[in-house]
Amino acid sequence: MDIKELNQTNLFKGTTSDEAEQMLNCLSAYQKEYRKGESVMRAGSIIEDMGMVLSGGVNIEIDDAWGNKTILSHVNPGQLFAETYACIPGEPLLVNVTASEKSTILFLNASKVMTTCSNACLYHNKLIHNLLRISAMKNLALSKRSVNTSAKSIRGRLLSYLSQQAKTAGSLSFTIPFDRQQLADYLNVERSALSNELSKMQKDGLISFHKNEFMILNNHDKKKRA
Repeated sequence: MDIKELNQTNLFKGTTSDEAEQMLNCLSAYQKEYRKGESVMRAGSIIEDMGMVLSGGVNIEIDDAWGNKTILSHVNPGQLFAETYACIPGEPLLVNVTASEKSTILFLNASKVMTTCSNACLYHNKLIHNLLRISAMKNLALSKRSVNTSAKSIRGRLLSYLSQQAKTAGSLSFTIPFDRQQLADYLNVERSALSNELSKMQKDGLISFHKNEFMILNNHDKKKRA
């Protein structure tokens, strides 16, 4: 994503490219690059800046006391992360943010986003409105994950997640944002068990896949469903 295309993102929606660029100074914006697997934010940190992915992507993760990792969500280019924590002064992060690939992140000062200023007063109300909408969408994404992990069996969780991805893509063929380990973490299952179940589902004619590219097949055998 070219930084001049900020007006195409959900946060800057309704502004022109020039307007979006003018606001960057007011919001104390800066960019930083990360390698795949590199930590962007760590649990326990106190932050003032929210992040926007310009290129690449990040995973929102949580670790338990025994080192088990669960992926809560994936953030694509143009999307925000950590805005809730940045908007609440002194609130420590409960999650880790990790680059899922080589990524460029734009950081924006949350208090300056929430507070109108003379330099950006013509556009600031749009930003605040957009941020509220983004927060609502994030809550919806967490609800979807709860649905996807509610099934007791691995097959049930995969059927729920893949069906949701197909609906989002508007096609029976789609690409998911996770590799096998990340998908296992997201669905809160073991990687080997996940891979075995995917192979069984392909053998049963439910899906076909190559790496993270999937296709839902029409000849579903309902008896195979969890």
